[in-house]
Amino acid sequence: MDEASNSGPLYLQIAERLARAIRAGTLKRGERLPSVRELASQQSVSASTAVQALRWLEDARLIEARPRSGYFVAARPALLPEPQSSRPGARSRVVQLDELGQEVLRQSVEPGLISFGAACPEPDLFDQDRVRRALTRVVQRHRDLLCTYPLGPGREELRRAVARYALGLGCELQPDDVLITSSCMEAITLCLKAVTKPGDVVALESPTYFGFLEILQSLHLRALEIPTHPRHGMSLDALQLALETQPVKAVLVVPTLSNPMGSCMAVAERKRLAQMVLRHDVALIEDVIYNDLAEQEDKRRAVRSFDSSGHVMICGSFSKTMAPGLRLGWVDGGRWAQALHKIQSVQSGAQTAVVELALADLLNQAGAAAALRQLRATLARRVDEARSLIADSFPKGTRVSDPGGGFILWVELPGGLDAVALYEACLAENICVAPGSMFSASPRFRHCIRLGVGGRWGPEHPQALRRIGALAAQLLDAALIKRAA
Repeated sequence: MDEASNSGPLYLQIAERLARAIRAGTLKRGERLPSVRELASQQSVSASTAVQALRWLEDARLIEARPRSGYFVAARPALLPEPQSSRPGARSRVVQLDELGQEVLRQSVEPGLISFGAACPEPDLFDQDRVRRALTRVVQRHRDLLCTYPLGPGREELRRAVARYALGLGCELQPDDVLITSSCMEAITLCLKAVTKPGDVVALESPTYFGFLEILQSLHLRALEIPTHPRHGMSLDALQLALETQPVKAVLVVPTLSNPMGSCMAVAERKRLAQMVLRHDVALIEDVIYNDLAEQEDKRRAVRSFDSSGHVMICGSFSKTMAPGLRLGWVDGGRWAQALHKIQSVQSGAQTAVVELALADLLNQAGAAAALRQLRATLARRVDEARSLIADSFPKGTRVSDPGGGFILWVELPGGLDAVALYEACLAENICVAPGSMFSASPRFRHCIRLGVGGRWGPEHPQALRRIGALAAQLLDAALIKRAA
């Protein structure tokens, strides 16, 4: 047994040994694993420890449970090359977006369209009755709140529930410092308003979520895009150079399942990032909206958990994991917590009290962990199916991300294929994708698309993915003919 396998919880040591055997081919695809009782006996551990190890492997999509048959090594989709690390320019840019991002969002909810354009999970992935019952209970018990004007930072019940939830991210938040917002996007906007002024430079991933770019544009902030790896996330070496050479006022980052690449920063890098912003006295705005969807538990740990100085402002929401329709976010602004409270009181005020209490009810209920496991498993199957379809149907040379959770795929098309032209060709056939140019303040990523596979999923969706690949091949052939002429 090597040194690495002697560290960490016992269940993790067992899981990592089995994972290495699977990845090395010692355990073949489709091969049956020992039962819980057999594994516990072999490893001289309790049955609960064996179950934890098997669940870790299941979350990592290395094994699958078959009813009344046991656990088997999972059949992974065809291997595909991953997208290349981004190489943005070294200078910050004024953000000047066109209407493409908003157009894609509008199209993604149009009736009759087969949509891969939005990063939103479908309603059927959640327990709608559970959400309805929580709202009904609150209205019955607190009907006076429907006619009471909400004031303050949010209901104490919800702020305490968020602080308890954050323990799972490795963070110790004080309920009095937690601020309830209308969304995670409002939380991020408040953070940027607290630490920047027009003309300031904000460092962020490249590519990055186009909504972040819209916020920067509205606040007249400059975007400094940092090289980003499709698996490991933002390059901290590049960020370090930027902090040393440019007037960066804030860093905006999604360390877990970044949108659109789906990258996850290593835990050691998260700690390094917290130390880096402390050393340079720069605010870090951390978006943890996707953390619960990470397949591996260590990837759910927040950068804020390593922050001892209040330089990390943590923002979140449960719109991707529990109740999208409740549409509430939260933020702990660290050393800027009071500034955020003041800005929000002027900008938007408090949220709807009955909705806050319903969300608190949901967070405090038992069974949330089991629901998340089921959600992660469903999304993992979707992602695997989509990657297999892309491998079979898209032009040779296509590169695709392999995210460790979530429901977003970043596709790099070959031969400089114009993704905007592909978007238009797809739209003509009632299919919606998100062109890569939406995700940068520069003219980059025009050969990439983002595919969201968390939305409604029926027999027409695999067919539509194959059709996207066929249209991409047609456009590529046309471009080759044009260049040869």
